[in-house]
Amino acid sequence: MSHALQDQRPVRPRKSAPSTLTRGGLPRWAPAGIAAVSVALGIGIGAVTGLESRIQWGLIAAALFVVITYTASSIVENRRQAKDRVATSVIWVSFVLAVVPLLSLLGVTIDRGIEVLDGYFLTHSMAGVAGFAPGGGVYHALLGTIEQVLLATLIAAPIGLLTAVYLVEYGKGKLAKAVTFFVDVMTGIPSIVAGLFILTTWTLMLEQGPSGFAGSLALSILMMPVVVRSTEEMLKLVPNELREASLALGVPKWRTILKVVLPTAIGGISTGVMLAVARIAGETAPIMLLVFGNPLINDNPFQGAQSSLPLYIWEQYKVGSEDSFDRAWAAALVLIAFVMILNLVARGIARWKAPKTGR
Repeated sequence: MSHALQDQRPVRPRKSAPSTLTRGGLPRWAPAGIAAVSVALGIGIGAVTGLESRIQWGLIAAALFVVITYTASSIVENRRQAKDRVATSVIWVSFVLAVVPLLSLLGVTIDRGIEVLDGYFLTHSMAGVAGFAPGGGVYHALLGTIEQVLLATLIAAPIGLLTAVYLVEYGKGKLAKAVTFFVDVMTGIPSIVAGLFILTTWTLMLEQGPSGFAGSLALSILMMPVVVRSTEEMLKLVPNELREASLALGVPKWRTILKVVLPTAIGGISTGVMLAVARIAGETAPIMLLVFGNPLINDNPFQGAQSSLPLYIWEQYKVGSEDSFDRAWAAALVLIAFVMILNLVARGIARWKAPKTGR
């Protein structure tokens, strides 16, 4: 009987050692608090040590943010979570270090360029205005940039798109490898080399004079590899199941590419084209060689010298007067706005043409 009673006694669970995975965690406001403390310490250390550059203060604060985050997480949580928080902190610090110079550049450009940027500046050229004198506008350069970039896009975008489609959908063997190799080589070609190539073939051999179209030919050479590479990567992201489903229904391959593959990747393709446009919109060397620059309005890109925004900025900065500096900053602001508007338009087109996912 005594043995039966002993067997019915409840068994108490043994106390186990606390697991490192169940320890406490930092509160949600901890990253913001650590960031504030790091900024304060960075400013204090910079002021005490006599560092005058705010960039140095920011770097000290960034380093302190990572160190304090790791230390606090190691004490409160565990080393595994601390390493995860350090990786997240490094990502945020890298993001801030990349964004701050861009915002600073944009702020300075707006501050300096807004002084002369008005309706008169956008609708008049430099005809009859001396470079060191006040007045004048950017209309002729803006018109030249729009025409040259548009022509370059009309040349490079279809060629780059078709090349990417060939490499992803059809490319096999030595020809595809050769095309890939030359695309990689063209990616690193300096802009002056593209300008010299068009100068030799179009201007000297074919005896064509300076024109906006000549500049567009050089810009298209710089644009093609960017379009090819970006489009190729976007096409590779399209699931093969979509292609197989279309082909299983008896749809020809060319129609599958046109109706299934390209619409699926249209968002990334348009973004790649806009990256290529941004790449060529600020080029100056080919324009100097092939377009020459013109203070007058020339709306014919196929005949006569033209101007462009990058060339106009360089010309105004070269003059060296206060008024020319203001015009250069205003033209730089117009160029930034031009690229931003093109990006917004491209995203709108991509959203409009993208396949609908809802019912």
